[in-house]
Amino acid sequence: MDTTLAGQPAGQLLDGRYQVTSSIAHGGMATVYLGLDTRLDRTVAIKIMHAELAADEHFVARFIREARSVAQLSHPNVVSVYDQGSDGRHLYLAMEYVHGHTLRQLLNEHRRLSPRDALDIIENVLAGLAAAHQAGLVHRDVKPENVLLAADGRIKVADFGLARSITGTSHHTKTGVLMGTVAYLAPEQVTDGASDTRCDVYAAGVMLFELLTGRQPHVGESALAVAYKHVNETIPAPSAVEPGLPQALDALVALATSRDPELRPADAGQFLQAVRAVRQGMPIPGPFPPPMGPAGMEASPAAYVMNEGPPGPLALPGMMPPADYGATPSAGAEYEPQHRTLIVGPDGGPPAPRGGSSLGGRHQGPREPWLQRWLFSRRLVLVLAAVLAVALIGGIAWWQVAGRYAKVPQVTRLSLAAATAELRGTGFTVRTAPPRLDNSVAKGDVIATTPAAGSSVRRGATILLIPSAGPRLIAVPQVSGQALAAAQAALRQAGLTPGTVINQASATIAAGIVISTNPPAGTSWPQPRPVTITVSAGPPLPNFVGQPKSTAEAWAQANGVSLNEQPAQNSTQPQDTITRQSPAPNSPVTKGEVVTIYISPGPPMVQIPNVDGMPVDQAVHTLEQLGFTVNLVGAGPLHAVFNYSPNGQAPKGSTITVFWGLPGGGN
Repeated sequence: MDTTLAGQPAGQLLDGRYQVTSSIAHGGMATVYLGLDTRLDRTVAIKIMHAELAADEHFVARFIREARSVAQLSHPNVVSVYDQGSDGRHLYLAMEYVHGHTLRQLLNEHRRLSPRDALDIIENVLAGLAAAHQAGLVHRDVKPENVLLAADGRIKVADFGLARSITGTSHHTKTGVLMGTVAYLAPEQVTDGASDTRCDVYAAGVMLFELLTGRQPHVGESALAVAYKHVNETIPAPSAVEPGLPQALDALVALATSRDPELRPADAGQFLQAVRAVRQGMPIPGPFPPPMGPAGMEASPAAYVMNEGPPGPLALPGMMPPADYGATPSAGAEYEPQHRTLIVGPDGGPPAPRGGSSLGGRHQGPREPWLQRWLFSRRLVLVLAAVLAVALIGGIAWWQVAGRYAKVPQVTRLSLAAATAELRGTGFTVRTAPPRLDNSVAKGDVIATTPAAGSSVRRGATILLIPSAGPRLIAVPQVSGQALAAAQAALRQAGLTPGTVINQASATIAAGIVISTNPPAGTSWPQPRPVTITVSAGPPLPNFVGQPKSTAEAWAQANGVSLNEQPAQNSTQPQDTITRQSPAPNSPVTKGEVVTIYISPGPPMVQIPNVDGMPVDQAVHTLEQLGFTVNLVGAGPLHAVFNYSPNGQAPKGSTITVFWGLPGGGN
């Protein structure tokens, strides 16, 4: 069989091993096909690079080098690479096939995810990236399109097509070239093309923001505009887009998406530790710069992560203090902005000007010492009395207006234990209501509080927590045997969401009829989760090889399939015999699809030599050398040929009858 590829590779055999069937996805660097490893009889995903990249010798060398590195990476959250090779001008990877859908498809269906689902996914993504970083690889294109959600619940990071070794000769791209997807590019990738593990951390932080809010943090009219925003604007807090999200999630996104790479976790493993710590209600670990507390004391990271109010000014090493803390210097005070120091005179007034008197240069005579002491003591007593009076009045007013009240913190979507701990830590009494069904809040998490978050209540008041009993469970109806549209309508009527449709060949079920659902009928299924439907694509394509073309023509006409008939080259098969076909036998086909068959024009015609009078052995040898089969007929003592049939020309491989001996029987 000729395996040289031309045009589209679908239906062809790569390297005599990988049968390419249908296209799965198309990207900027390659197209991914569904395929079969005929040697190991397993389904694979085959990624074939675009022809213009395969023609670049430098790209091919780097591709082979990095493919070998990725192939050595074995982790349950990373798509495995089985093989790499080339067939003609086609450069390909054979990879693990993950049956399911992408995280982008999930976001398109649900817009945004609950905090628990978002953290579940980002944990698995970070686990896969951490394994890659530990192995010395940077992904460089982390985005929802490259996260695969398997039907069995597994989560895998795919497409290391832009990956490169951390210890390679360069961490930079060519001048003017941005590698990756602009919505997830770290600022340093835009400004100088630098790529290291912290770029993957930044992209993971952007992806976490998108999972929580349903939108990307930076959008613009062009890719250049989006890149400019990554360099010059800070990623907003998720709670600023979706009010009600816990501040702990804001802290995680801020940690991963700092515009200064030195302030991010060093790799995905460190970011993973931070995510797990937040989920357990613990402070964020690691050598990350903490927020500064009162009087210059370092506060616990949990004060920034879990504080009920907005964080105060954040003092980081190497940063100038904020321009204003909200305080106004008293009249007559001299403000030293570099040290934030208020300088006052000994009597609480302005200081004496440098090099002059305390009265601005106006000369006064010396006072008696006792008079100075008396005036100073009297003034000090008055000042202290005024201060005490103001403090007492202010304290009483503060307690009456605000001091005995506190705001209920935002604890929705936290676990019941975490919410209880936070409320009790704030001084409230906690009571728990019976759980209730909720399709958007995971089981065990808090749906709402009474009074609601943000309400001002007396300190020590009782806060009622309403936990979620999980989503409503609905029995999947029996829709097998129905048309696809009817099955989808039945699922919607039952309160469920129809999900991905999978086409599967069937010799017994008509095309367009539902074969099964996942989960099966009768299963109690969460209402918001989609139900996968498997639909018959009609009978599988028969094996026409060795059959006359009339057989394929009759089947194609009966099943609404078009035939593309091509002549077979150098065939010795009888005329009109099918020598090969594409797609392969047993592939699913739909009405209107084109099936290519290669038809033998018959064996070539060969000139029959004149063997009259030759000895029988010599005649047989001569004819067999030309590819004929010889049938001997004769008797008698004379072993010489006196006739043969046919003569002239005959198809190669046909039978020549040779008569020998004496005509008439040899007697």
